[in-house]
Amino acid sequence: MRIGFLQLRPRFGAVKENVRKAIALLDQLSDATVVLPELFNTGYLFRNEEELSSLAETIPGGYTVSEMQKLAKKRQLNIVFGMAQRYKGAYYNSAVCVTSKGKIEVYQKVHLFDREKLFFTRGKSFKIVSTEQAKLGLLVCFDWIFPEAARTLALGGAQILCHPSNLVLPYAKDAMKTRCIENRVFGVTANRIGSERRGTMFLSFTGGSQIVNPAGDVLASASDRSESLRVVEIDVGEALDKNITTNNNLFEDRTPSLYKALVRKRR
Repeated sequence: MRIGFLQLRPRFGAVKENVRKAIALLDQLSDATVVLPELFNTGYLFRNEEELSSLAETIPGGYTVSEMQKLAKKRQLNIVFGMAQRYKGAYYNSAVCVTSKGKIEVYQKVHLFDREKLFFTRGKSFKIVSTEQAKLGLLVCFDWIFPEAARTLALGGAQILCHPSNLVLPYAKDAMKTRCIENRVFGVTANRIGSERRGTMFLSFTGGSQIVNPAGDVLASASDRSESLRVVEIDVGEALDKNITTNNNLFEDRTPSLYKALVRKRR
């Protein structure tokens, strides 16, 4: 199957502009699973909850998901992208998967980063999406630093970690290689480029989107400065083989009964 990423430079608050740009770039692609960045349609640095409220959308029903759903069905794509979701009076930093059949699945980010905690509500569960060709495990950005997140998805059968991101820490992409090795899965990290200055706040994003195989090899990557669409062909069946040696299997060798033995309760 074919998997890829679209690395973008969104303009803060310009939802229709950002979505239309992504659609124009993806309209040259067909029959693939592709990952876009976190909050690709709005930008990242919300100054307050009022600003987030004005840009968040319901799922389904909002502009962004509706437009991406049309594209997915037209071009036979599975598209994973990040956006701000309004749901039951709260706001979530969510990853949406729209399949080539038009099915919509949503993962609400569990591990919130820095100021995200001021406005977003933490998600309560992880999400695996079954497509015709593979099982996709959804992560969002800072989930990368928690090995339990990727392991939970892998134990649930995920073969590809789809990772919409707005990465700012320089070692995040190296950590995702480890997530792939320790679970023997593929990983697609779609990062953004550029920077955002909102009042006194400033962030610079690291780019370097990548596709990683179960051995931790980078199959494709982007620079830290350019928008980029990269797609590769993979044998997704490689992610079903959890053997490290003839005598070692990643999952069969686990000893979960011991992993909690030294954990102390926080006071």
